[in-house]
Amino acid sequence: MGTITILPETTKNPITLMGVRAGVCWNSDITDDEKNYKRGMNCIKSGHGRVMEYVNVEMILDGYSARVIREWYTHIGALPTRLQASTRYINYSKNGFSYVTPKTIADNGAAKVKWDGLMEHIRTELSSLENDYGIPKEDVANGLPLGMTTKIVDRRNLRSLVDMSHQRKCYRAYWEYRELFEDMEKALNDYSEEWAWVTEHLFVPKCQLIGHCPESKPCGKVSFRNS
Repeated sequence: MGTITILPETTKNPITLMGVRAGVCWNSDITDDEKNYKRGMNCIKSGHGRVMEYVNVEMILDGYSARVIREWYTHIGALPTRLQASTRYINYSKNGFSYVTPKTIADNGAAKVKWDGLMEHIRTELSSLENDYGIPKEDVANGLPLGMTTKIVDRRNLRSLVDMSHQRKCYRAYWEYRELFEDMEKALNDYSEEWAWVTEHLFVPKCQLIGHCPESKPCGKVSFRNS
């Protein structure tokens, strides 16, 4: 699958920072990081999610399909921002493109041959449109498949990611998105000890958050029952 790189602009100690921001408004001592950490944990346990919006996460998502990145963009709360690899300036018809192969296809030899042939056919035809017919590459790019991989630089805050986890860690979420989220968790987990706590305790599917599955068609993989 793809790779996620956590950029150095990302908040190193998210829980401590939350405690600092809350401490300012509580007229508390913010010079002691131990007290700041305890205050931040208190905010989390008390459900004061606003302070999460001060925790900055900046990362590079590379090698995921354009399809799943379109879904990533639907989480627009708390003013995230992003840049994506250009289909106007990058000449994919000349240089080719990498793509995601679903496991259902990768595990089927005949289907895999057909899938790879389809992708090569698209590349060949796009190249012909550009080179034989003089079509600008920015117009040829409209023929690129959603399964091609792409790269983005993403910035959002912790509250946005926590909210995202409730929906996208669900077993009924699109498989590639679940894998993308797991990759991000691992990258943040390695970034600092505080992030390791956050990924373990705050990034949870909605069934775990509310104690039952609210979906009309539950996955059946969790023990929670509809109340």
